[in-house]
Amino acid sequence: MRPWDRRYRLTLTTTAGRTVMDGQWSNIATAERKFRSWIGSYSAIASARITLAEQAADSTWTELNAWPDSEA
Repeated sequence: MRPWDRRYRLTLTTTAGRTVMDGQWSNIATAERKFRSWIGSYSAIASARITLAEQAADSTWTELNAWPDSEA
C-alpha cells in the first residue's frame, strides 16, 4: 500500500497531547471499526483521547470523530 492510500488516521493521545499510538487505513469502514475498537480497548485510560481524521488532497487532516466528544 502506498502511503498516500492511507487516507484515514486514528490517533490515541493523552490529555497532555502526547501521541501514544496511531494507525492509518485506506478504507473508512475499517477506520470506523478500529475507532470503536480503540474506544473499547482504551476508554479505561483517564487521559485518553482518540481521534479519527481524513487526509485531504493537500495533505491536511480533518477530524471526523473524537472520543470523548469534547476535551475536558
